Amino acid sequence: MADKLTYRKIIHIDMDAFYASVEQKDNPELRGKPIAVGGGSKRGVVAAASYEARKFGVRSAMSGILARKLCPELIFVKTRFDRYREVSRKIRSVFYEYTDLVEPLSLDEAYLDVTENKKGNPSATLIAREIRQRIYDETGLNASAGISINKFIAKIASDYNKPNGQKTVNPEEVVPFLEALDIKKFYGVGKVTAEKMYKLGIFTGKDLKEKPIEFLEEQFGKSGKHYYYIVRGIHNSPVKPDRIPKSVGAERTFFENLSSEIFMLERLEQIAIELENRLLRNKISGKTVTLKIKYSDFTLQTRSKTLPYFVADKNLILEAARELLYQEKPQNSVRLLGISLSNLNTQKEEQVAVQLKFDF
Repeated sequence: MADKLTYRKIIHIDMDAFYASVEQKDNPELRGKPIAVGGGSKRGVVAAASYEARKFGVRSAMSGILARKLCPELIFVKTRFDRYREVSRKIRSVFYEYTDLVEPLSLDEAYLDVTENKKGNPSATLIAREIRQRIYDETGLNASAGISINKFIAKIASDYNKPNGQKTVNPEEVVPFLEALDIKKFYGVGKVTAEKMYKLGIFTGKDLKEKPIEFLEEQFGKSGKHYYYIVRGIHNSPVKPDRIPKSVGAERTFFENLSSEIFMLERLEQIAIELENRLLRNKISGKTVTLKIKYSDFTLQTRSKTLPYFVADKNLILEAARELLYQEKPQNSVRLLGISLSNLNTQKEEQVAVQLKFDF
């Protein structure tokens, strides 16, 4: 008799409207009201919106002006990242009580591999429920969870019963689950790709699964192979507890558009100082300096330069950014500038991941 197939048990935890929920928890007067974290200034952008605000169409990355038009009663709250980091540390401490295989994606979400866990609990579904309860008990905040055999499906599942819910996609349910899914719900398929797929007659996972790999590679390049495998439930990337950043950056959106390169250089100096602090704090240096410019018409331009040595010093970073700025005269007035450093000294050669097999 053939051995029963066994799988990894992956949980994706995603906090519900994290920044906004922290603000509502800390300030009872904001509870039940539509709030936006950030975006209150003339040129501000919303960092997060409460579920009460989302009912009006307010979303993160939306301009504060548009958010207020959609929801005239919207309450804007200043961001407090130190506070969000403090709460995030409490949440992660809960994760580590169950497993050391924790891969944070941001302050408010993470993957956990609980195939073999510190509680000896064979049920990933029960572990997820217990973790969500623990988070609520310790922070007063709600979390949602997705549970399945790999990171890709767990990520999709965590969004399925939001807010304050969870969904498990068992091994035998993986293919039917993906086949029935609207293609725009596939994690990693953005708006532009989804529209292209629609034009090609690909509306669901089932439609995608019917396309041969050659067709997908022809239409989507390297991503085509990725789509071919994920729709079959094949995604072998392991949970990486030491997630290595590929770049470190800092940027500023300005209250008034900048048209003078002298003023731009002044802002770049401030950004370089902020970037240096981040690099030193994390003991990181890099070789490739990238200048990001967003113009008043919202068009985006990036210019990069790779140095022959690793840098973390603000003066060396600013020198490279200055050279990139003068490389070509800005096309228009500028509303945002940013500097990032990549090709870091932390990067290692990626190893091919192999699907581990355990009882689900």
